Amino acid sequence: MGLIFYLRRPGGDRIYGVFDNQLPAALRKLPFDRHLSLQNVRKVVSEADGYQPHLIAPEQGYRRLIEGSLNFFRGPAEASVDAVHFVLKELVRKSIGETQELKRFPTLQAEIAAASNEALERFRDDSKKTVIRLVDMESSYLTVDFFRRLPQEVDKGGHPATSTVDRYTEGHFRRIASNVSSYVGMVSETLRNTIPKATVYCQVREAKQSLLNHFYTQIGKKEGKQLGLLLDEDPALMERRQQCAKRLELYKSARDEIDSVSWAR
Repeated sequence: MGLIFYLRRPGGDRIYGVFDNQLPAALRKLPFDRHLSLQNVRKVVSEADGYQPHLIAPEQGYRRLIEGSLNFFRGPAEASVDAVHFVLKELVRKSIGETQELKRFPTLQAEIAAASNEALERFRDDSKKTVIRLVDMESSYLTVDFFRRLPQEVDKGGHPATSTVDRYTEGHFRRIASNVSSYVGMVSETLRNTIPKATVYCQVREAKQSLLNHFYTQIGKKEGKQLGLLLDEDPALMERRQQCAKRLELYKSARDEIDSVSWAR
């Protein structure tokens, strides 16, 4: 099967386009501006504080804002997996269709296509689980050093600001939104690199290495009679072969008659 050839060019270019164009474009379109709007930041932080205003930094507010932002990455991650799956499926279909030997056996050709699609579906499911785990891992553990490096609000005496009133000003919420946006941007760059790695590992690599093995396993389960049924040819081709065989018999019969007349003389 010429799948490996197609994965190089032009199929490889199409898959690279998913990672280099489609994924970054989808990440840029995520609605972070709406999620980190001043109104929403104030709402999330206030709800996180409850009846007790935060004393130093609204940690729970930060966490909720970040976790809510990171959930947006699920969509582009799954879309990348689906896009690569579509490319692989088209490549396999084209590869099977252009294999001349398989055109003689339509049932075998259909069986190979079905087994290949089944394997590709499994690769896609594994890939989706993996990329979603990547997003969930970013949500489950935040990079503490990032926040330790953030500049602290200080009063005129050089000490960290402690005024509860100051912490509920518009500037304060804007700084929170800016900090969360910077953190989300850092995670976005990380996922932009790790999502393609996971997708290639779970889908492209598996398609190149084990797609035919999956088919051999499926075929190996079949008994002799079932295997024979896979090798049925196109009815039109079989009819043509039978006609040629009959014509050949007529030619042989005619030759024998001609030979017998010649010997009789």
